[in-house]
Amino acid sequence: MAAIPVALQLYTVREDAARDFAGTLEAVAALGYAGVELAGYHGMSAVDLRVKLASLSLSVAGSHVPWTRLERELPQVVEECHTLRCDYVVCPILPPEMRTAEGYQAAAESFNAIGETLQANDMNFCYHNHALEFDTTIDGTNAYDWLLTHTDPALVKFELDAYWIAKAGRNPVEYLQRFAGQYPLVHLKDMTKDERATFAPVGTGSVDFAPIFSAAETGGVAWYIVEQDKSDGSALDDARTSFANLKAMGKI
Repeated sequence: MAAIPVALQLYTVREDAARDFAGTLEAVAALGYAGVELAGYHGMSAVDLRVKLASLSLSVAGSHVPWTRLERELPQVVEECHTLRCDYVVCPILPPEMRTAEGYQAAAESFNAIGETLQANDMNFCYHNHALEFDTTIDGTNAYDWLLTHTDPALVKFELDAYWIAKAGRNPVEYLQRFAGQYPLVHLKDMTKDERATFAPVGTGSVDFAPIFSAAETGGVAWYIVEQDKSDGSALDDARTSFANLKAMGKI
């Protein structure tokens, strides 16, 4: 089995990217990541971004696109992602007003429609979880499980965030096994061992990644994506630590 490539979610280094996007991409490439997951273009056109990424031998693992753009500007999103050679378009989070039983039910219908459009254009649609989906109940189950079982698996995929699943008190491995084939993307995100239970570089916290790797590697995962929402120090230094630890684990 070929190794699953490892990308960095650029939300991790968003402050660096806001100051110098091109320079930040160069720094990420220098760390050794095979690709990036986009979180906006920081003023760069899709064409220019594709050229820059190609010059650095960075692939696009996916692109986080705000819900409002998916709803209102899907043709433009499709065009941009074609340009970027991006196979996975990801809804990173639903707006607060949709985080109700009715909102998730409406979202499921939209997810199917968006997925159908993207599939017709040789792309895939994914939804990225936080812990908040587990706070809402629909027909006796949490909203996250409800979305997994009430969207068309041929049209709607999911991006599992290991930290947020664990933060919700669930086991990421259980989801990777129970819904094998529905998770092409996995966010590798660790949790500090202290009382804060906040974000940490991969391999330094409390998340047990070994069984996650085992489940991912038999469940059709296409990309591992390192993400760290916040850093106590330098985000690039933390991305470097995550990369080094994944290499030591034999995943790079």
